[in-house]
This record gives sequence, C-alpha cells and structure tokens, in this order.
Amino acid sequence: MGHHVDETASFYKATHTVFGHHESKFLQWIFTVDHKRIGILYGIVMMIFFVVALGTAGLMRYELMAPGADFFTPAGFNQAFSLHGIIMIFLFIVPGIPAIFGNIIMPLMIGAKDVSFPRLNLLTWWLFLAGASIALYSALSGTGFADTGWTFYAPYSIKTDTNVVLILFAAFLLGMASIFTGLNFVVTIHRLRAPGMGFFKMPLFVWGIYSTAWIQVLATPVVGITLLLAIFERVFGIGIFDPTKGGDPILLQHLFWIYSHPAVYLMILPAFGVISEIVTTFSRREVFGYHAIALSSASIAGIGYLVWGHHLFSSGMSETAKIIFSFLTFFVAIPTGIKFYDWIATMYKGSIVMEAPMLLTVLTIITFAIGGITGVTLAAIGFDNQVHDTYYVVAHFHYVMLGGVVFMLFAGMFYWFPKVTGKMYNKLSANISIWAVFIGINFLWMPMFFAGYLGMPRRYFDYLPEFQIYHQIAGIGAVLVIGSLLMMLWNFIRSAKNGEECGENPWNGTTLEWHLPSPPPLGNFAKTPYVDFRPYEFEKGEPKVKDVYQDTKKETK
Repeated sequence: MGHHVDETASFYKATHTVFGHHESKFLQWIFTVDHKRIGILYGIVMMIFFVVALGTAGLMRYELMAPGADFFTPAGFNQAFSLHGIIMIFLFIVPGIPAIFGNIIMPLMIGAKDVSFPRLNLLTWWLFLAGASIALYSALSGTGFADTGWTFYAPYSIKTDTNVVLILFAAFLLGMASIFTGLNFVVTIHRLRAPGMGFFKMPLFVWGIYSTAWIQVLATPVVGITLLLAIFERVFGIGIFDPTKGGDPILLQHLFWIYSHPAVYLMILPAFGVISEIVTTFSRREVFGYHAIALSSASIAGIGYLVWGHHLFSSGMSETAKIIFSFLTFFVAIPTGIKFYDWIATMYKGSIVMEAPMLLTVLTIITFAIGGITGVTLAAIGFDNQVHDTYYVVAHFHYVMLGGVVFMLFAGMFYWFPKVTGKMYNKLSANISIWAVFIGINFLWMPMFFAGYLGMPRRYFDYLPEFQIYHQIAGIGAVLVIGSLLMMLWNFIRSAKNGEECGENPWNGTTLEWHLPSPPPLGNFAKTPYVDFRPYEFEKGEPKVKDVYQDTKKETK
C-alpha cells in the first residue's frame, strides 16, 4: 500500500498546479488544483479578514462603553459597522465552512481523489481573492468604505457618496465564487462517491455540504442580479430602487432577503454537519436518527427559500402574507429541532470523550439553542414589530452566527487540524480559550436582549444613559470573545509548526478521511475504497471498519 501511495503522490505532484510542477513553493500553492491546498488558501485569507472584523467590532464596543463620542465620528461609526458586517458575512461566515472544510474534507469523506472540476475550484479562490481585494481597496480609497450596513438597503445605498459601487461589485464577485463552488460540490457528490457509497451511506457533513451547495446554486444568482441592479441604479440612474425616480426601495429588500435568508441556512447547514461528525465520534456510538438528520438538512434548505418575508413585517405587506411567512418561519424550526433531539440522543449513554472539539460542540448546542429560540419569537408578528431594528435582533443574530456557525467552524478546526497538519494542537490552551469564548459570548450578547426589549435601537452611534449598563457588560464580554478567538488562532499557528506528531486517526473516527495518513498525500487514496458499510459504526468504542480497501473484488475503476 505504501508503494502505491508513493506512485499516486508522485503523479499528482507533477500535475497538481494548472501549469504542472513549479520549483517555487509559492507558485505551487497559488496555482494549485489540489482541493486540500485550495481549502487551506481559503482559510488563510478568511482568517486575515476575520481578525480585521474582530478589531472593528472591538473598536465599536469601545465607542459604546459610554454615551457620547469617544473614538468614532457618527459617519465613521456607520462605516465601521458596515465593514464589520460585510467582512463577517460575505468574506467569512457565508463561505467559511463550505470553502474550507468542504474543499479539504468533503472529497476525502466520499473517497474521491479531488473535486470534479479542479481548475474551476482554483478559479473560485481567485474570484474570492479578487472580491476581498476590491473590498479592501474600497475601504482605503476615495470617500471610504460603504456606510449602508451589510444589507445595502435603498434608498440610502443609492444616495450615499461612499464607495458603494466598489463594495457591491466585490460582493458580486464573491457570489460568483459561491455559485461555482456549489456547482462543483453538487457534481462531485453525485459523480465521485466511492463505489458502494449510496446517498444514505454518506457522512452527515457531506449531507450538510450537499444541501448548502444547492442553496449556493439556486439562491445566490438572485442576490447577484440584485447587486448588479443596484450598481446600474447608481451609475446610470435608471430608477429601479430610487423612489424619487419611480423605483421601489422595498423591492431591493425582497430581492436581498430572497437570497439572504436561505444564506442563513447556507451558513448553518455545514455547521450542523460538523456537529453531527463530532458528536458521534466523541460519543463512541452510531449517530441516532441518521436518516432524520440527513433529510432534515434537505428540508431546511427547501423551506429556507420560503421564509424571507419575516424580515419585512414592518415594511408593509398584507396580513395574509404576514401570517403565511410567520407560519413557515415557525415550521422551519421543526427539522432543526429534529437535529437537536438526535444529537442529544446520540450522546445519551455514549462513552463521551470530552476533547476540545466535543467541548466546543456541546457549548455550541447551548448557544445556538438560545439563538434559535429567540429567532422563533421573532416569527411572532406582534413581538417582531415590538423589537424590530433593536438590539434584540442583533443579539439573536450573533447567538446564531457567532454561537453557532463561528463556534462550529473553530470546532471543525480543532477536529480536523490533526488530519490536515499531522500535528496536535495544545489541548490546555484550547480548553481555556473555549471556556473563555463561551463565557464571553453570554456576557456580550445576553444583555442586548434586555436592552433591545426595552427599546435600544441597533446601529446607533449614541444612546440614552439608561442603556449604559448593558453596553458596559457587553464590553467585558467583547474582550473575552476577541481575546479567546485570537488565542485559538495562535494555538493553530503555533501548533502547525511545533505541535506533537499525531497518527492518522487520533480521535478513532469512522469516516474515510481517518483511513488516510496525516496530512493526506496528493491524490488522497492509494486506490479507490469500497464502501459496504454505514458511517459511524463502532464496536466496543473502536471503529468497526479497519480496512476500506479489503473488498477488492467489488472495487470499480
């Protein structure tokens, strides 16, 4: 087997870039068509922008520690929260787990040697880099970064003199990268699964990526068209969204949320897949309700297209439409609840090993549950009208995004870090940072539920003195959150170079990636594995399947 791996790796070494083999390691990386390296490139760029967004958030929290102007001007504060939101949504959270782990891990999980279209995969990274660069340029040039928030609502996005056109074009390029990635993943999952691996033998992370890929393909073009229309509106003044020219600003909201609410599930479905992988691995038992979790991912993706209207309850719509959107928003909680039930049932009577990935996953289930339950309250029309555009919505959103998606991205990093690097992170540092970020998020956003309920509006540069206590508590939480997230990143950077060597399967995982060396070689598998077993089969706490190459008679070319 080792000789076969060497031959396979040698072949892919000569062909793993678009121009063959380069002597320059730098060129080997930026022109690579190896899915693992492309995933790592995505991760590097995203983490750089993530640090920028964290810094911006810290400055905003500093400004809001007391009423009055301390650091920002009002216009500067508008640009700061727009910068924070646009980076976090378009450059980190939306593409994060699919672009990083979808690229690195998903082909390994299905027994593929790469994605279906490796060169298209590289193009998506270049498009992502181009969009990120234009966004950065818009912040440093001319009239400064857009001050519209990440939603680009009209008519303000049409009237402001900031660099809105540049940031709209940047978001358009990022959307193109997302569409191409989704197409690549759909084809890869349909066409490159190992022999014997039917859809209901796929790991649940692959189900999450598959459901997400369809959202990328079907929903992202809507926001792409919307962004182009907004650019045309500003450049040519054609009156699509500008009410002074006969346009309809509410139309932009509808078009934006037709994409952006499915995008919420685009963010969270891969995170659910990460939870499923970690829970079953560290509970040492087969996942409870595999089919229910798999089908609930597809259900959430489908229903997610139909609930965008709850963002517009206060914008003016018929009572019938409000009731329908409210019902669908309540209804989408059912498949999500199924997942929670199955995760907890998997842990019940399991032989739980509380390593860092499992610890962060358990804490994520708590924080995401808070975000999910408060989201259900916003489906109630009357209550939504009461707290619309207040810090209640901000707190709910951050519990879902930070306490759900970002937490699970870092949990995935802890889980697959040994596989990707062949090294083990510092476990003590990991546990300290995980507890710190969990305590921090509750200090940071829990007070905002109360402030929002009492009427504290979001996106305000200043506020009345009675809200100061909530912002001060949130400021303490912000220090904990930012510090602990940076501590996690430093742990990964340091451990990638100096960490202890680990074997191919330090967690006793059962899915195919754990049958490969750490890090996986170019070309991945020595020969195509045959999957005649269900994922997550354990026997006395150990993976039941030891050799994925054993059934050579059934193997196909």
